[in-house]
Amino acid sequence: MIIRKSPREIELMHQSGKIVAETHAFLAEKIDPGIKTEEIDRLAEEFILKYDAKPAFKGYQGFPSTVCVAINEQVVHGIPDSRRLESGDIIGLDIGAVKNGYYGDAAQTLAVGEVSSEAQKLMKVTKDSLNAAIEAAVIGNRLSDISHAVQNFVEAEGFSVVRNFVGHGIGSKMHESPQVPNFGPPGNGPRLKEGMTLALEPMVNVGDYRVETLDDGWTVVTKDRKLSAHFEHTIAITDSGSKILTKI
Repeated sequence: MIIRKSPREIELMHQSGKIVAETHAFLAEKIDPGIKTEEIDRLAEEFILKYDAKPAFKGYQGFPSTVCVAINEQVVHGIPDSRRLESGDIIGLDIGAVKNGYYGDAAQTLAVGEVSSEAQKLMKVTKDSLNAAIEAAVIGNRLSDISHAVQNFVEAEGFSVVRNFVGHGIGSKMHESPQVPNFGPPGNGPRLKEGMTLALEPMVNVGDYRVETLDDGWTVVTKDRKLSAHFEHTIAITDSGSKILTKI
Protein backbone atom coordinates (compact mmCIF):
# COMPACT_ATOMS: atom_id res chain seq x y z
CA MET A 1 0.00 0.00 0.00
CA ILE A 2 1.28 3.44 -0.93
CA ILE A 3 1.07 5.79 2.07
CA ARG A 4 0.31 9.39 1.13
CA LYS A 5 1.61 11.99 3.56
CA SER A 6 -0.08 15.05 5.03
CA PRO A 7 1.56 18.48 4.70
CA ARG A 8 2.68 18.16 8.33
CA GLU A 9 4.33 14.81 7.66
CA ILE A 10 6.04 16.18 4.57
CA GLU A 11 7.41 19.04 6.64
CA LEU A 12 8.80 16.56 9.18
CA MET A 13 10.42 14.64 6.31
CA HIS A 14 11.83 17.93 5.03
CA GLN A 15 13.49 18.50 8.41
CA SER A 16 15.19 15.11 8.21
CA GLY A 17 15.98 15.69 4.55
CA LYS A 18 17.71 18.99 5.27
CA ILE A 19 19.94 17.25 7.81
CA VAL A 20 20.91 14.76 5.11
CA ALA A 21 21.59 17.60 2.67
CA GLU A 22 23.71 19.47 5.20
CA THR A 23 25.67 16.30 5.91
CA HIS A 24 26.38 15.85 2.21
CA ALA A 25 27.54 19.45 1.90
CA PHE A 26 29.79 19.04 4.93
CA LEU A 27 31.36 15.82 3.65
CA ALA A 28 31.89 17.18 0.14
CA GLU A 29 34.45 19.58 1.60
CA LYS A 30 36.33 16.67 3.20
CA ILE A 31 36.66 14.48 0.11
CA ASP A 32 40.35 14.67 -0.80
CA PRO A 33 43.04 12.15 -1.67
CA GLY A 34 44.29 10.39 1.45
CA ILE A 35 41.15 10.45 3.58
CA LYS A 36 39.99 7.06 4.84
CA THR A 37 36.41 6.03 4.20
CA GLU A 38 36.03 5.17 7.90
CA GLU A 39 36.92 8.79 8.70
CA ILE A 40 34.19 9.97 6.33
CA ASP A 41 31.78 7.70 8.19
CA ARG A 42 32.84 9.03 11.59
CA LEU A 43 32.43 12.64 10.48
CA ALA A 44 28.98 11.90 9.06
CA GLU A 45 27.74 10.22 12.23
CA GLU A 46 28.96 13.05 14.45
CA PHE A 47 27.33 15.61 12.15
CA ILE A 48 23.94 13.88 12.11
CA LEU A 49 23.91 13.37 15.89
CA LYS A 50 24.62 17.07 16.36
CA TYR A 51 21.17 17.76 14.87
CA ASP A 52 19.46 15.44 17.39
CA ALA A 53 18.82 13.00 14.56
CA LYS A 54 19.95 9.42 14.13
CA PRO A 55 21.81 7.79 11.22
CA ALA A 56 19.17 5.84 9.33
CA PHE A 57 21.43 3.14 7.92
CA LYS A 58 23.50 2.16 10.96
CA GLY A 59 22.09 -1.13 12.22
CA TYR A 60 19.48 -1.30 9.46
CA GLN A 61 19.26 -5.00 8.57
CA GLY A 62 22.68 -5.32 10.17
CA PHE A 63 24.51 -2.66 8.16
CA PRO A 64 27.42 -1.54 10.38
CA SER A 65 27.96 2.07 9.32
CA THR A 66 26.35 5.49 8.94
CA VAL A 67 27.34 6.02 5.29
CA CYS A 68 27.17 3.61 2.38
CA VAL A 69 30.28 4.28 0.29
CA ALA A 70 30.88 3.21 -3.30
CA ILE A 71 34.28 3.74 -4.93
CA ASN A 72 34.78 3.45 -8.69
CA GLU A 73 33.29 0.09 -9.77
CA GLN A 74 31.30 -0.18 -6.53
CA VAL A 75 27.63 0.60 -7.11
CA VAL A 76 26.05 0.79 -3.64
CA HIS A 77 26.27 -0.44 -0.04
CA GLY A 78 30.03 -0.39 0.42
CA ILE A 79 31.18 -0.51 4.05
CA PRO A 80 33.60 2.22 5.20
CA ASP A 81 37.02 0.92 6.24
CA SER A 82 40.70 1.87 6.29
CA ARG A 83 40.92 2.35 2.52
CA ARG A 84 42.27 5.76 1.56
CA LEU A 85 40.85 7.66 -1.38
CA GLU A 86 43.19 8.31 -4.28
CA SER A 87 43.21 11.07 -6.86
CA GLY A 88 41.19 9.89 -9.85
CA ASP A 89 38.66 7.94 -7.75
CA ILE A 90 34.98 8.69 -7.73
CA ILE A 91 33.07 7.99 -4.53
CA GLY A 92 29.34 7.62 -3.98
CA LEU A 93 28.02 8.62 -0.57
CA ASP A 94 24.54 7.41 0.38
CA ILE A 95 23.25 8.95 3.62
CA GLY A 96 20.02 8.68 5.58
CA ALA A 97 18.78 10.35 8.75
CA VAL A 98 15.69 9.98 10.90
CA LYS A 99 14.26 12.65 13.18
CA ASN A 100 10.82 12.91 14.79
CA GLY A 101 10.00 9.51 13.32
CA TYR A 102 10.49 10.44 9.64
CA TYR A 103 13.29 9.68 7.22
CA GLY A 104 15.38 11.50 4.65
CA ASP A 105 17.61 9.70 2.16
CA ALA A 106 19.97 11.07 -0.50
CA ALA A 107 23.11 10.12 -2.40
CA GLN A 108 25.71 11.83 -4.53
CA THR A 109 28.88 10.81 -6.34
CA LEU A 110 31.95 13.01 -5.99
CA ALA A 111 35.28 13.32 -7.75
CA VAL A 112 38.48 12.79 -5.75
CA GLY A 113 41.10 15.13 -7.15
CA GLU A 114 41.38 15.06 -10.94
CA VAL A 115 39.21 12.40 -12.56
CA SER A 116 38.91 11.15 -16.14
CA SER A 117 36.60 12.73 -18.69
CA GLU A 118 34.65 9.46 -18.72
CA ALA A 119 34.09 9.71 -14.97
CA GLN A 120 33.04 13.35 -15.28
CA LYS A 121 30.51 12.47 -17.97
CA LEU A 122 29.19 9.52 -15.95
CA MET A 123 28.56 11.69 -12.89
CA LYS A 124 26.87 14.42 -14.94
CA VAL A 125 24.63 11.98 -16.82
CA THR A 126 23.63 10.24 -13.58
CA LYS A 127 22.81 13.53 -11.87
CA ASP A 128 20.89 14.76 -14.90
CA SER A 129 18.94 11.49 -15.07
CA LEU A 130 17.84 12.09 -11.48
CA ASN A 131 16.60 15.51 -12.54
CA ALA A 132 14.69 13.86 -15.40
CA ALA A 133 13.10 11.48 -12.90
CA ILE A 134 12.07 14.35 -10.64
CA GLU A 135 10.53 16.23 -13.58
CA ALA A 136 8.47 13.13 -14.42
CA ALA A 137 7.22 12.76 -10.82
CA VAL A 138 4.09 14.87 -11.16
CA ILE A 139 0.43 14.32 -10.38
CA GLY A 140 -1.30 12.33 -13.11
CA ASN A 141 1.75 10.56 -14.48
CA ARG A 142 2.25 6.88 -13.80
CA LEU A 143 5.04 5.42 -11.72
CA SER A 144 6.85 3.91 -14.70
CA ASP A 145 7.01 7.33 -16.36
CA ILE A 146 9.72 8.07 -13.78
CA SER A 147 11.50 4.83 -14.60
CA HIS A 148 11.33 5.44 -18.33
CA ALA A 149 12.64 8.99 -17.98
CA VAL A 150 15.80 7.69 -16.31
CA GLN A 151 16.43 4.84 -18.74
CA ASN A 152 15.71 6.94 -21.82
CA PHE A 153 18.09 9.70 -20.70
CA VAL A 154 20.92 7.39 -19.61
CA GLU A 155 20.89 5.09 -22.61
CA ALA A 156 20.82 8.03 -25.01
CA GLU A 157 24.20 8.99 -23.49
CA GLY A 158 25.64 5.51 -24.02
CA PHE A 159 25.50 4.29 -20.42
CA SER A 160 23.35 1.66 -18.69
CA VAL A 161 21.06 1.67 -15.66
CA VAL A 162 21.35 -0.86 -12.84
CA ARG A 163 18.27 -3.08 -12.66
CA ASN A 164 18.82 -5.08 -9.46
CA PHE A 165 18.35 -2.07 -7.17
CA VAL A 166 15.57 0.49 -7.26
CA GLY A 167 14.20 3.63 -5.66
CA HIS A 168 11.43 3.38 -3.11
CA GLY A 169 8.71 4.98 -1.12
CA ILE A 170 9.85 6.57 2.13
CA GLY A 171 8.28 8.19 5.19
CA SER A 172 7.98 6.83 8.70
CA LYS A 173 9.93 3.84 7.40
CA MET A 174 13.12 3.86 5.36
CA HIS A 175 11.58 1.65 2.67
CA GLU A 176 7.89 1.87 1.84
CA SER A 177 5.85 1.00 -1.23
CA PRO A 178 6.20 1.48 -4.12
CA GLN A 179 9.45 0.30 -5.61
CA VAL A 180 10.69 2.71 -8.28
CA PRO A 181 12.83 1.01 -10.95
CA ASN A 182 15.14 3.06 -13.15
CA PHE A 183 14.08 1.27 -16.31
CA GLY A 184 10.94 0.21 -18.13
CA PRO A 185 8.29 1.45 -20.56
CA PRO A 186 6.16 4.49 -19.73
CA GLY A 187 2.48 4.40 -18.80
CA ASN A 188 2.49 1.56 -16.26
CA GLY A 189 1.93 1.35 -12.53
CA PRO A 190 -0.14 3.48 -10.16
CA ARG A 191 -1.05 7.07 -10.89
CA LEU A 192 1.08 9.57 -9.03
CA LYS A 193 -0.93 11.51 -6.47
CA GLU A 194 -0.41 14.41 -4.13
CA GLY A 195 1.25 13.36 -0.88
CA MET A 196 3.31 10.51 -2.28
CA THR A 197 6.91 10.61 -1.06
CA LEU A 198 9.62 8.80 -3.00
CA ALA A 199 13.37 8.27 -2.86
CA LEU A 200 14.47 8.40 -6.50
CA GLU A 201 17.96 7.02 -7.10
CA PRO A 202 19.44 6.27 -10.50
CA MET A 203 22.50 4.01 -10.43
CA VAL A 204 24.33 4.26 -13.74
CA ASN A 205 27.18 2.18 -15.17
CA VAL A 206 29.74 2.98 -17.83
CA GLY A 207 29.52 -0.58 -19.15
CA ASP A 208 26.98 -3.36 -18.72
CA TYR A 209 24.08 -2.96 -16.29
CA ARG A 210 24.75 -6.24 -14.52
CA VAL A 211 26.11 -6.24 -10.96
CA GLU A 212 27.16 -8.68 -8.26
CA THR A 213 27.54 -8.63 -4.48
CA LEU A 214 30.94 -9.23 -2.88
CA ASP A 215 31.66 -11.75 -0.13
CA ASP A 216 31.00 -9.19 2.64
CA GLY A 217 27.32 -9.57 1.77
CA TRP A 218 26.87 -5.84 1.22
CA THR A 219 29.15 -4.26 -1.36
CA VAL A 220 27.64 -4.29 -4.85
CA VAL A 221 30.01 -3.91 -7.81
CA THR A 222 29.63 -3.81 -11.57
CA LYS A 223 30.10 -7.26 -13.07
CA ASP A 224 32.52 -5.89 -15.67
CA ARG A 225 34.29 -3.74 -13.01
CA LYS A 226 33.69 -0.54 -14.94
CA LEU A 227 32.74 2.71 -13.21
CA SER A 228 29.35 3.33 -11.61
CA ALA A 229 27.70 6.47 -10.18
CA HIS A 230 24.70 7.06 -7.92
CA PHE A 231 22.56 10.12 -7.20
CA GLU A 232 19.41 10.25 -5.06
CA HIS A 233 16.88 12.69 -3.65
CA THR A 234 13.84 12.24 -1.45
CA ILE A 235 10.89 14.06 -3.01
CA ALA A 236 7.25 14.79 -2.26
CA ILE A 237 4.64 15.03 -5.00
CA THR A 238 2.60 18.20 -4.53
CA ASP A 239 -0.04 20.08 -6.49
CA SER A 240 2.69 22.46 -7.67
CA GLY A 241 5.12 19.72 -8.81
CA SER A 242 7.84 17.72 -7.14
CA LYS A 243 9.34 19.13 -3.97
CA ILE A 244 12.90 18.01 -3.19
CA LEU A 245 13.10 17.30 0.54
CA THR A 246 16.83 16.56 0.67
CA LYS A 247 18.01 19.97 -0.36
CA ILE A 248 19.54 22.80 1.64
